[in-house]
This record gives sequence, C-alpha cells and structure tokens, in this order.
Amino acid sequence: MQSSILASEFTSSPELVEKLYQYGVTKTYQEGDIILDENSSIRSIPIVMKGMMKVIRTEEDGREILLYYIKAGESCIMSFLGGMHNEKSIVKAEVEEDTEILFLPVDKVSLFIKEYPEWLDYIFRLYHKRFEELLDIINAIAFKKVDERLLNLLHKKSEILHSKTIVITHEQLANELGTARVVVSRLLKQLEDSGKLQLGRNKIIILEDL
Repeated sequence: MQSSILASEFTSSPELVEKLYQYGVTKTYQEGDIILDENSSIRSIPIVMKGMMKVIRTEEDGREILLYYIKAGESCIMSFLGGMHNEKSIVKAEVEEDTEILFLPVDKVSLFIKEYPEWLDYIFRLYHKRFEELLDIINAIAFKKVDERLLNLLHKKSEILHSKTIVITHEQLANELGTARVVVSRLLKQLEDSGKLQLGRNKIIILEDL
C-alpha cells in the first residue's frame, strides 16, 4: 500500500520513490494526535501514506478554523514553505483518522528539488490545490452564511470518509467553522427536524443528500 501511494505520485521516477523511503521515517498516529503545532520548528515534511490529517489555524482569541485536509499521497504545503525558510509553523496539523505518515527531513526537500523535476512538480501541484482551497475558505467566510458553510463541511467530510456517518462533536464542528458551538447545535437541530440528518452521541448520520 505504501509504495503504491508514492509510486502513483511519482510514476516517472522510481529512483525518487526509493530515496523518499531511504531518507524518510514512517510513523503511525491515532485520531486527535497533533502532528505539528503552531509556533513549532519544522524539521521534517509530512507525507500522508494512509489516513488523513486536517490543517487548522488558531486566532489569538482561541477560535480555530479549518483550512484544508491532507489525504493519502499528499503533504502540507505550509510545512514545505516554513521548513525551507527555517520559519516557525503558523498552522496546526491534527490527525482526522488513524494515519501513517512518512517524515522527510527538511534538508532533503531542497536537495530533491535540484535533483528531481518530479519532486518540484509535486510541490507546485500541492501549492495550486491548497491555494484554491484557501480561496474557497475566504469566499465562504466573506459571502456565505454559517448554515451553508456547515452543510458544505458535512458534505465534504462525508465524501472524504466515504461514509454517511460522521463521528464528530458539535464543538469540533464549531471550531472548524470558526463559530460558536451553540450556533452549530441550533443549525444541526434544524437539519434534523427537516429530516436531512439524524443526531447521535458525538456523531451525525446523513439521511439525504445535503
């Protein structure tokens, strides 16, 4: 499974795949584990081999907002940029489900850019994807109401997890949306009353397309 993930990303360079395994260190994490915290030094770049992480930004008042997800075969562009410029992390990376990660030392990131065009292309593709996702976040905050953002988030989680059942608390949803828990609870109750979903203990079951 591991080699197939990297092999699919770098089909034209099996040598690069070999180098990634040679210099990288693989670790496993459970849901809720923090891989990278804000203001932490970035010594290695995480590449998700299995599972999923989410990247979060925390404001001074403690509020959080979800920026994007990192799925198998992907990495965190924020870590790339911060690590290469020897800067502290400005985001938090948290495990969304049990995950296996390959950590590549920062010094190898720059070396591979010089030696393997496929590696640079990988970074640019990630940058492009994350940039579009961040634009979507800005657009949602600026122009969409909280109820619409909540529906979009539930739909996205269901799509990513390939499940109609989402294990999450109202507090976690509120944090990811950057709003208050009471607002999320009220909106979820309205969706349940309309028959769109069913609320359980720390879980949400989607009954129809959102």
